Amino acid sequence: MLTASEKEQIEKEIRQVPVKKAACIEALKIVQGHRRWVSDEGIRDVADILEMSPEEVDSVATFYNLIFRQPVGRHVILLCDSISCYVMGYRQLHRRLADVLGITFGQTTPDGRFTLLPNPCLGTCDHAPALMVDDDLYRDLGPDDIDTILAKYT
Repeated sequence: MLTASEKEQIEKEIRQVPVKKAACIEALKIVQGHRRWVSDEGIRDVADILEMSPEEVDSVATFYNLIFRQPVGRHVILLCDSISCYVMGYRQLHRRLADVLGITFGQTTPDGRFTLLPNPCLGTCDHAPALMVDDDLYRDLGPDDIDTILAKYT
């Protein structure tokens, strides 16, 4: 069940769009902002508010790659795997992250600190390779940068 705060924030978003359905992504982001991911219950609650079916809301949530449908760690690492990043060193970054964290894509460290996910594009091809940790973008990376970046999120 959504909290009063979540409902209030979603209603505010609804007032800013011409039809309720147009607030779907923002509603999902609100739920995720409070819970760090969107459960099936969250999908149903958003669907009720927006007068959509749960399947419609789930299709939006699963299409939009920044809505997490499973629990994630305190910090989410998105490693860009676009062609530009791939050519410029993506594999070395992935190997370094896997070595340091002891996990690979789709996994969370045992301490719940980090979840590692691939991302199709971070929109910074001119500074590849790149990754994001939460809302922080890191560009022009090499494997030696990984330890310094991760240390910021202790």
